[in-house]
Amino acid sequence: MRRTAIFSRRWPTRAVIAAACAATLLVTAAGCGDDSDDAGSGSQTVRLGFSAWPGWFPWQVAQEQGLFEANGVDVELTYFDSYTDSLTALATGNLDANSQTLNDTLSSVSGGASQTVVLVNDNSTGNDQIIAAPGIDSVADLAGKRVAIEEGTVDHYLLLLALAEAGLSADDVEISPLLTDAAAAAFLAGQVDAVGVFAPFTTTALGLDGSRAIATSADFPGAIPDHLVFDSEFVAGQPEQVQAVVDTWFDTLEWIADNPDEAIDIMAAQAGVSVEDYRTYDAGTTIFSLAENQAAFEPGDTPANLDFQARSIAEFLVETGLVDEAPSTDGLLDGQFVAAVSP
Repeated sequence: MRRTAIFSRRWPTRAVIAAACAATLLVTAAGCGDDSDDAGSGSQTVRLGFSAWPGWFPWQVAQEQGLFEANGVDVELTYFDSYTDSLTALATGNLDANSQTLNDTLSSVSGGASQTVVLVNDNSTGNDQIIAAPGIDSVADLAGKRVAIEEGTVDHYLLLLALAEAGLSADDVEISPLLTDAAAAAFLAGQVDAVGVFAPFTTTALGLDGSRAIATSADFPGAIPDHLVFDSEFVAGQPEQVQAVVDTWFDTLEWIADNPDEAIDIMAAQAGVSVEDYRTYDAGTTIFSLAENQAAFEPGDTPANLDFQARSIAEFLVETGLVDEAPSTDGLLDGQFVAAVSP
C-alpha cells in the first residue's frame, strides 16, 4: 500500500453521495446486493469494512486472532485502500458496517443513506493539525493569510473550529483548496502561509524549517470522532450480530493491551509502515474504552457527547455548502450495544 494512502479520511463529494444513494435504490428494487441470508431468517455474515487509520487497525487484530469467531459471529472483513470506496460500499449495500468518521456518516445520511453509529472507535487527539510558517505564532495570526486545505475534510472542520476560538471566521483567511498531499507540498514550497493536514502529511509540512502546529485535534476533544457504523436496517434485523461485533471490539482492545508488541506488528503490517512509524502515529489517536463509549452516547451539551458533536458537524455541513439542509440525527446514535457490554 502506498504510504500516502494512510489516514486518508476524506469526505465524499455530492456526486459520490448522489451516485451511492441512487445505487442503493437500485439494489433495493432489484433485491440484490446482499450475499448473506435474508434479514430476520437467521444470523447473517457481517460484511465489515475498514481503511487506513490507527483507530481502525484493531479490526485486523480481531481477524488474525480469531476473536470474531470466539464471539460467535461470522465476519467478512474487507480492507479498503480508498477510504471513500468504503463509504460508498456501505451506502450502496455492499457492506453491512464500516469504520468511518462522524462527519462522513452525517454526509452520507444527508444524501439519503440510513446509517447508525453503534460504537466509538477513537478520537483524533493530535494527528490532525493546522501548521503555520515561521512568524505565525497563533491562530489569530492567520488573519489575511493563505491557508491550504482540502475542503470538506475533517481538517477543514478543525480549521474552522480554531478560527472561531480565535474570534475569526473563514472570511478572515484566504482558503487555497487543494488535496491534502498537494496542500502539504504547497506549504513546504512556501506557496501558502499555513496548511491543515492529517498524519502522515503532518510530517511533510513540518519539514519546512521553523514551521509549527498552531492548532491540533488535541485542542478540541471529541471534535473528530471515528465510529463503527452499521446500515440501519441491519441493526433492526440482526441486533445479536451487531452486539457480537461490538463485543469483539472490546475483546480485541483487551488482547492488544495484553500483547502490545504482537498487536503493533499486526497493525503496522496492515498499514504498510514500519513498527517505528506506526508507534509515532499511535499517540495522536485515542482509542475509547468501554466507559468512555458509554459516556459518549449519553445525551448532553458538551464536546464529550456524540449528540452535541453531531449537531455541530451538521451545522458545519450546511455552513460550508456541502449540503443544502442539515441532515437528520434521528436514529443516528444507538448506545444500546456498548451499554450491554460487560465491564
